[in-house]
This record gives sequence, structure tokens and C-alpha cells, in this order.
Amino acid sequence: MLLKEIELDFGKVFIHENILVAKLDEGILFDLESNKKLLEIGSEVFKDADYGYISHRVNSYAVDPMVYMESANVNNLKAIAVVSESEMTRRNADAVEKKFYKDNNCFGVFQSLEEATEWIKTRI
Repeated sequence: MLLKEIELDFGKVFIHENILVAKLDEGILFDLESNKKLLEIGSEVFKDADYGYISHRVNSYAVDPMVYMESANVNNLKAIAVVSESEMTRRNADAVEKKFYKDNNCFGVFQSLEEATEWIKTRI
């Protein structure tokens, strides 16, 4: 159930019960500064409650893999999922981005938002 939608200068964030879903804009660089904004939203919305993050990649954009090292320091962020219909995007997330996150078992790559949501629920 969608609780809130937040418009940012680099995309939209959708707040669900214990999941933060981001749809970022075409062509951006998702860097440490952008990630800090998402982590602040997570902190404000979820306080100390456990939550998961889904990157719903409907657009093509670049990701600085260092964002995963920064995200790994958030104790109540329990899992990160990447969702894309593009096989190349999924393969890149699984082969490269996943290596930068603290726990490979808490980083999933999926073809649908439904799959990712169900997986996140098992990690929280």
C-alpha cells in the first residue's frame, strides 16, 4: 500500500509500509549526494524500524557503486533490490553493484516489482 510519494530533483520516491521504492530519472548519475537524500528520507520515514529499498529501474542511468558502501552503514536498511526488465541492467547489477554491498544475501536483482517486494519482506 502506497503511503506517500516524494518528488526529488533526480526522480520519485514511493513510501510503502516498510519499503522505499525509487524511480530515478533518465540519464542521471546516482551518486553519494543523491543517495544521502534517499537515506535521509528512509531515516525520517522509518525512524529506527527495519526497512528495504527497491531501485525500480524503468529509466537508464548510471550508479556510483560507492552508494552501496554508504548504505551498508544504515543498520535498519535490511535489504536492497534492483528491478529492471532489461537483462543487461540486471546482469550489471548482479555482477558489479552487488559486490559493493555488505551482504550478498541482502542484495537481490529481479525482473518485477512484485518479486522484489516479496523478497524484501523475507529480509525485514
